[in-house]
Amino acid sequence: QVQLVESGGGLVQAGASLRLSCVASGYIFSNYAMGWFRQAPGKEREFVAGIVAPIWGSAVNTNYGDSVKGRATISRDVAKNTLYLEINSLKPDDTAVYYCATSHQMFATTMTSDYAYWGQGTQVTVSS
Repeated sequence: QVQLVESGGGLVQAGASLRLSCVASGYIFSNYAMGWFRQAPGKEREFVAGIVAPIWGSAVNTNYGDSVKGRATISRDVAKNTLYLEINSLKPDDTAVYYCATSHQMFATTMTSDYAYWGQGTQVTVSS
């Protein structure tokens, strides 16, 4: 079965940087786009970042939500079946549960419905 396991969350201070990891198993990792979403209390699940499937064979294409654009970097290590998310200059508004997800296809879209599998999430709390 497909499994996605996030790690790297925790309590950090505003202005710091954080790196999240997601280890995938149970499918051909390189065939599908992946993304990061987050959900804060009382809010809808929000797109954070996406990355195209490695088999696309062209320049790496990434996509970022407006709330983290310029502060976040998404990457993946195919050999390790691992997806990463780095966020710099963290703000209290970045506090949320962060979810790793695998898309239905090769393009990194922004809709939750486009993603087939989800991890259980990792909590990120940014203090002021």
